[in-house]
Amino acid sequence: MTNKQWEELLSVIGGKSLSVNPVGFIIDSPWLPGWSGVTTLDYYTSDEKWLKSNFQAIETFPDITFFPGFWSEYGMCTEPSAFGARSVWYRENLPHAEKVIYNSDDISRLPQPNVEYDGLLPFMINRLKNLEGRITESGHSIKFAVTRGPLNIATFLMGTTEFMMLLALEPERAHLLLEKITRFICDWVIYQKSCFPSIDGILLLDDIVGFVGEEECREFVVPYLKRVFDAIPTSVRFFHNDAFGLVCAPFLQEIGVNLFNFSFDHTINQIRELSGHEVTLIGNLPPRDILASANPETVYSATRNMILEVTDRRRIIWSCGGGIPQNVSTENLNAFVAAVKSFS
Repeated sequence: MTNKQWEELLSVIGGKSLSVNPVGFIIDSPWLPGWSGVTTLDYYTSDEKWLKSNFQAIETFPDITFFPGFWSEYGMCTEPSAFGARSVWYRENLPHAEKVIYNSDDISRLPQPNVEYDGLLPFMINRLKNLEGRITESGHSIKFAVTRGPLNIATFLMGTTEFMMLLALEPERAHLLLEKITRFICDWVIYQKSCFPSIDGILLLDDIVGFVGEEECREFVVPYLKRVFDAIPTSVRFFHNDAFGLVCAPFLQEIGVNLFNFSFDHTINQIRELSGHEVTLIGNLPPRDILASANPETVYSATRNMILEVTDRRRIIWSCGGGIPQNVSTENLNAFVAAVKSFS
C-alpha cells in the first residue's frame, strides 16, 4: 500500500470525503495465482512469482487499494500449522489443514505456539523480510499485521461442527481453547509489528463469528477479538466476516473495529444502522454471482445500483461482500471501478 493510499484510507475512516470515491478489495491466494497465470503451489513456494503476482495486480489496477497489500500467507494452513496441524497441498487448489483436536480432552494438551519458530510463520516473515526492499522501492510499505481470528482457527484445529458443539455443551473448555488461541494471535500480531515497524493496522478474518447467536457473540467473540485489536496500537482495525454479520455488527465499536467487510447478504444500510456511523464499511457486491460470474455490463449496472441504494455514503469503501474470489476477470474489476467513478 502506498503512502497516498494509506492517507486516503485514514481520511475515509476519519469521516472525510475524497474527490474520488474509494475502491478497495481484499486479495489473496484464492484469486491472485489464477488471475496472474501461475499455479497456486507456485504462488506459495516461489517468492519471485508471489511478488510478481502482487506487482501485476497493483500495476493493472492503479485505482484500487488492495488489502492488506503484499499478504504473505499460505491459505488456511497459516495459523493452524503453528499448532502442529498437517498441511495438505495441491497444485491448482487451496491447501487445507488437518485437525489436531479429536475430543475436548485434547485442548489442555494443545501446545502454546512460539510465533517466531513454529509452523509456517517463519516462512511468512522471512518472505517479507527478503522482499521488503523491493516492495518499498516500488513506493509501497507493509501496513497490516494479518491473522485469522480465534473462532476460525478453532474450527480448523477441531472441525466446525465439533467446535460449535463445544460452545453449546462444554463452554468452559471452549473458553480454554479460545484463550490459548487468542494468546497465540496476540503474540503473532505483536511479532509482526516488531519485524515491520511500518505496520499501523490489523486485519483479522473470522467468518465463524457469523455462526453464533447474540448471547454467544457477547461471551465467545467480543472479549477475545477486543484483546487482539488491543494487542498493538494501530490506526486501522479491520475485521472481515462475510458470513452472517447482523449479530456482530452492534458489537464492532466495543471490540474496537473501525473498518468492517461483511456479507453481500446484508445491505450497507442494514449494517450501517447496526454498527453505527463511526465504523467504515467496505462492501458489498456479491463476489461470486456478480463480480466473478457476470459480464462487465452487469457488473457495472449492479455496482451502480448498489451505490444508489445507500442512504449515507460517508465512511464507505466500495468493494464486494468478502475477498475477491477465484475467476474474477480484469474486465469485471475495471467495470466495477468505472461504475464507482461515475459517482465521484
